Amino acid sequence: MPDEALLDVKAIDAFYGDFQALFGVSLSVRAGQVVAVIGANGAGKSTLLKSIAGLMHPHSGEILFEGTSVAGSPAFDRLGRGIALIPEGRRLFPSLTVEENLLIGGQSRRPGPWTLARVYELFPLLAERRNLPAPALSGGQQQMAAIGRALMANPRLLLCDEISLGLAPVVVRDIYAQLPQIVAEGLSLIIVDQDILQALRAASHIYCLQEGRIALQGPAGELTRETISAAYFGV
Repeated sequence: MPDEALLDVKAIDAFYGDFQALFGVSLSVRAGQVVAVIGANGAGKSTLLKSIAGLMHPHSGEILFEGTSVAGSPAFDRLGRGIALIPEGRRLFPSLTVEENLLIGGQSRRPGPWTLARVYELFPLLAERRNLPAPALSGGQQQMAAIGRALMANPRLLLCDEISLGLAPVVVRDIYAQLPQIVAEGLSLIIVDQDILQALRAASHIYCLQEGRIALQGPAGELTRETISAAYFGV
């Protein structure tokens, strides 16, 4: 069924020690859909993505991927199932070349369209710099490499955490311009970004987190800037 959820997050609570970061958060993503999760710093956005990716485990609630519970499964298992995270800050391996970083992303050996050649086609600058160490790249090129590394796992769901953090506006536009090509290959995306306008333009559905709770959610075309701003700032 085309409207069945690829990902279904049901009422999860998440903690860091005694601090509760998420309160009953629910979220759904369909196949081929782009979802934006917005909110102020500390709202719980990264915690939500880490919970979906298996880097932390919710205290309660349920996470279903392709109709199967992934609760308690480790991150490498979720990657093998088709959930890939582009972490905040890119987290490339500094001692490795660009190409070596990309090849690490393909270690899960999931079948699919994304190969080294296909990543270089998407980001030609990476092909030109393939033999350079990762720290020799600009911030924008490092983000391209982080995206490419995640794509090499041939995921069905791509989690993008702060995709434009620290990047110049022109670089952000260039990266967002490539997202339709990624979605066209059958991927679904969850975008967390400080550049709210770019995220809203890319997404068909919006979730706004405020202090660990869903303050607003709905189709992007039905939410006004005023309602989004009110939910974002809690006014």
